[in-house]
Amino acid sequence: MSEPNIPQEGFPPEEQKPSEGESPKKEKQSFSADCYGWLQALTVALLILIVVFTFFFRIIGVDGSSMVPTLTDGDMLLLQCIAYEPEQGDVVVLHKDFSEFHSPIVKRVIAVGGQTVEIDYSTSTVYVDGEPLDEPYLGEPMYVPNNAYEQGTYWEVPEGSIFVMGDNRNASADSRHSELGVVDTRYVLGKALCILLPFQHIGAIH
Repeated sequence: MSEPNIPQEGFPPEEQKPSEGESPKKEKQSFSADCYGWLQALTVALLILIVVFTFFFRIIGVDGSSMVPTLTDGDMLLLQCIAYEPEQGDVVVLHKDFSEFHSPIVKRVIAVGGQTVEIDYSTSTVYVDGEPLDEPYLGEPMYVPNNAYEQGTYWEVPEGSIFVMGDNRNASADSRHSELGVVDTRYVLGKALCILLPFQHIGAIH
């Protein structure tokens, strides 16, 4: 009489032993599934970033020195483009061709619709609605421009427009320039929120 096939202690029955090559195959399938999952996640994340930076935010570089010392040439800015209404003191990027300027420019909002602007160069003071502005962001006093296009000293800002100036007042073509003047808010691309690059300049814009 034959004895029953009893598995030895510590070893599984013969029929329960995994066949050769089964484990590597499962590992390969698992690795492929993981890669596919990561690829899907990265694709979705990329699409979300494209939508966000197309409709809500924008990245733009500073060209020139008109906003020194607040911003310098080459700084990369993050702009808020949607649901933004310009306010006094904001740093904005706008695109309106005038004189020899045919690319976006960065300026500070000095006054909004319904306000008046007056400049007293003798005291280097800007008045909005008769009140002097506190401007700690300026690097030096303003001097009387020698440009024939920038001889004005008083402006009334219509509704839906803004009056802008560069922080580097003595090297800035802005709303004082008769060919730019007050700017319709539809020319505003967005508000500059922060500096992204270079790394030594990273931070919020005040």
